[in-house]
Amino acid sequence: MLHRKRHLDRVRDLLTRFPVVAILGARQVGKSTLASQIATGFRGRVHRFDLELPENLNRLRDTTLALEPLRGLVVLDEIHRMPEIFPLLRVLADRPRTPARFLVLGSASMNLLRQASESLAGRIAFHDMSGFDLSETGADKVQRLWFRGGFPRSFTAKNDVESWDWRSGFVRTFLERDMPQFGVRIPAPVMGRFWAMLAHVHGCEWNASELASSFGVAHTTIRHYLDFLTATFMVRQLRPWHESLAKRQVKSPKVYFADTGVLHYQLDIRNPEGLVTHPKAGLSWEGFAMEQVIARLGAERRSCYFWATYGHAELDLMVTRGQEKHGFEFKLTAAPVMTRSMHIALADLKLDSLTLIHAGRDSWPMAPKVRAVALSRLLEDVKPLR
Repeated sequence: MLHRKRHLDRVRDLLTRFPVVAILGARQVGKSTLASQIATGFRGRVHRFDLELPENLNRLRDTTLALEPLRGLVVLDEIHRMPEIFPLLRVLADRPRTPARFLVLGSASMNLLRQASESLAGRIAFHDMSGFDLSETGADKVQRLWFRGGFPRSFTAKNDVESWDWRSGFVRTFLERDMPQFGVRIPAPVMGRFWAMLAHVHGCEWNASELASSFGVAHTTIRHYLDFLTATFMVRQLRPWHESLAKRQVKSPKVYFADTGVLHYQLDIRNPEGLVTHPKAGLSWEGFAMEQVIARLGAERRSCYFWATYGHAELDLMVTRGQEKHGFEFKLTAAPVMTRSMHIALADLKLDSLTLIHAGRDSWPMAPKVRAVALSRLLEDVKPLR
């Protein structure tokens, strides 16, 4: 088992400061394992409820009677199955001297975030949990992590065939079992076709009308499908950044698969050799490198953007921290060079820094405020934002 120190330290810290902490992330990403590790090191009693188990749901039929007497740490897994519990958590969180702290785990963010924010404002902290990143696997595993993705069982499989089989089962289970549990009434074959179609626009600007036309449905329906995959952490929508410039700027988000292993399954890329020669290899690597940079920086989703103009100037990723703006470009090459687009982005956006992440082995300065960094050296050459 790989030690997930970054997530462990962060959640433990939040539990010392908030009565309720929510870990949000995709199914099978490791939330329950992380909660078990936190429980093991917790000083005090631990009570766990897995809301997928009927016996645990029965125990919580009278939530006040079940939860009010508990002391120590209370873990509520798959909390999205019981959203009506949040008003009670507010009452329990406000008790003097905080006799119990609540660690809640959820696999669907849309309604969970809304209901938790409304009921527990000021009392809850959120921690997003993704699959493995380079700080957990080591830079020597960068190619395996790119190809297999970061889901623990996919990454740690004995070989690529077993990894493929796990991802196949994951996608099928998500469509046939998880979607109904999330309350989604979209037929599994329909969402399956949309998910596969979405793989072909990974890393591209969202065009609902074009996809809707290809799919034969209204653009609002297509948008609903995309929002569901985003809410369940299968997809990242990267928002566009707007400046007051005398240039027409792109206003549609970009769409990325959150996990490249799932992307490669949907594209039917079965081995690393097939990946490097695939037409989508560059965009796949861009999305992969982007997720690694965001994890390394410790950036919040709301602080991440891309920028593009209709004059073909663009920036793959911009991360803000206060008044600072840090730009990133991603190139699947071992010999990156400064591009016209990078010069424009540096000047127009007044970036504090611009980093070109590439697939080579070395890092070096390219120009004032600009440097090239090998993805394999990300942990050494890019520091977290503070």
